[in-house]
Amino acid sequence: MAQQRRVQLSIQHPTSTVCVLGTELSLDIRCSAPKDAVTFHVQGTAGVKLYVVHDSQSTKLPSSVCRWPLDTHEVQVAMDTVSKDVGDEKVRISYFGEDGAVPVGRATVYLTCVEVSLDTDISRSGAVSRTLLDKDKWTWGPDGHGAILLVNCDRDDPKAETPDNRDTEIRSYDDLKDMSQMVLRTRGPRAIFATHRLLLHVDFSDADKVGVFYGGNSVELEEYKHVLGRSKLSYTVKPSRHQEESVFYVEGLAFPDTNFSGRVAFHVTLLESPEKDLLETPIFTDTVVFRVAPWIMTPNTLAPLEVFVCSTGDNEGFVEAVRAVAEKAQCPLTVCPLVENRQDRWIQDEVEFGYVQAPHKTFPVVFDSPRDRELKDFPIKRILGPDFGYVARQAPEGTTSLDSFGNLEVSPPVKVRGKEYPLGRILVGSSFPRYGGRRMARAVKDFLFAQKVQAPVELYSDWLVVGHVDEFLSFVPAPDRKGFRLLLASPSACYQLLKKKQEEGYGEAVMFQGLEEVRKLTINEILADEGLRKFNSYAQRCISWNRDVLKRALGLAEPDIVDIPQLFRQNELSGDADAFFPDMVNMLVLGRHLGIPKPFGPVVGGQCCLEQRVRELLEPLGLTCTFIDDYFSYHVRLGEVHCGTNVRRKPFAFKWWNMKP
Repeated sequence: MAQQRRVQLSIQHPTSTVCVLGTELSLDIRCSAPKDAVTFHVQGTAGVKLYVVHDSQSTKLPSSVCRWPLDTHEVQVAMDTVSKDVGDEKVRISYFGEDGAVPVGRATVYLTCVEVSLDTDISRSGAVSRTLLDKDKWTWGPDGHGAILLVNCDRDDPKAETPDNRDTEIRSYDDLKDMSQMVLRTRGPRAIFATHRLLLHVDFSDADKVGVFYGGNSVELEEYKHVLGRSKLSYTVKPSRHQEESVFYVEGLAFPDTNFSGRVAFHVTLLESPEKDLLETPIFTDTVVFRVAPWIMTPNTLAPLEVFVCSTGDNEGFVEAVRAVAEKAQCPLTVCPLVENRQDRWIQDEVEFGYVQAPHKTFPVVFDSPRDRELKDFPIKRILGPDFGYVARQAPEGTTSLDSFGNLEVSPPVKVRGKEYPLGRILVGSSFPRYGGRRMARAVKDFLFAQKVQAPVELYSDWLVVGHVDEFLSFVPAPDRKGFRLLLASPSACYQLLKKKQEEGYGEAVMFQGLEEVRKLTINEILADEGLRKFNSYAQRCISWNRDVLKRALGLAEPDIVDIPQLFRQNELSGDADAFFPDMVNMLVLGRHLGIPKPFGPVVGGQCCLEQRVRELLEPLGLTCTFIDDYFSYHVRLGEVHCGTNVRRKPFAFKWWNMKP
């Protein structure tokens, strides 16, 4: 329905007003009518479309030379051509009494048609599209529409100390490319815009979420000024005599969060002051709505683009082993040196890599955890840069191990009971279902839920000493079924394997061979340890609980799950679980190349039976298994290969705005 404005008429003097292209004017014919008038006749010049509307039917009837009852009809006016001069079109209302012979009064309104249109890329094509309809709505799905805004959280100027969304300056043309365009189109006699004011404005509740820059007619970088957002709620636009379009650049300042839906509205209002020194009144408003693009995580099934690892001086062998796997996957390796990591080797726990995407631009964004240990400066100093963004959340109530991002994973795309999750589902560990215990910081969890596109699932991880979901699950690509397999650590599968080897006559095969000062255990000794068996029965029940949750939440069947042999032990200090031998699900996944913690299992027939079993499970999927010795550099510190590495991956081909959360 077209925007409509009511116009007061007068039989004492002509009225002048503006009609904005695409809107309607409702003429108040009753208020101005002489007291003895009972019918009226309406006439307009060629550029005016007139309609007489009957109250009871609410249908528009084209105006003609006939007269209409004054008490049951009204007049509406529209124009579809921009005026060349002020008041170049007019409408005249003639009023008649009972006898109907001579008009008892006339009212004339002079009209000037102008175009005022605020436009964005509502079609999501990558270019601003001009339209008069539905700009103030934002809808999801392949048939949806509405503009998209990126949080401008990269740092295009290397000399800057903070991300671009924390200042009010344009430092480079690359900075402008991160922003979305918003175009104000104004056509019509310039004299009208000299006597009417155009105001660009944003709602108070949205002002701290956006920034708007305007360079006028100049292309010079220094001419771009911050005109809207933060503390600035409005900006008066002065249309140029020689240019009908004013291009504004809009940046997002904040991601969706618990108190921010992600939607932001901008308005342009045409104000008039009929007489000097009188207050202005609005006569037309055009509104556009943006949605801030969410931060999106990337699962193991997406192609790796860059691998990260820390060099701590005592892990040279580990770094070289990771480098070898990265070379096989043809993926570059970035090594964080000791001077920057300060002996903090847990790069998986410090950050999570994701990305943001709009039709015109995509760039990676690193999510910095509230963990804030020795690696806390690494994301800002080494990762944040041109077209590489940064976001962080803090935990004012204090952090636990569950706030580290080894406790943050995401599944590949899934379909669950008919509902599509084309970007997968985020997985976080919690103390659930046990009362009390550790939980991920509310600020982090609220942020993850607010992104909407990867509906999080809470798992039970507080049974572990460290408490991270990557200690008992991982995902690997597969050529069939859903395109992946869920790997779960399995004490039951491990006992089954060891029992089989015992029955085959290998009960004296020794575990932990080649590791100095590590107690060597035979298969017989492990199977005879009732305390170990009981504790692993408990660990298996915890994992089985998560298995059922994952099957429901991800729509998985048993053939989608691979059980990886693994044992846990009860930690002497906390009483919770940690890995009895290097935790093989805690692996590095680079396409079809896997970097798996070397388990140092019992050697049977010249081979580690645990490694052999994992190869039997994963190599038929087209995967290559490389076992990495992380025993003294990571395992004894309660972490493994995945904990000590991190991967930036290729974004999804699927565009997030095409889904229906």
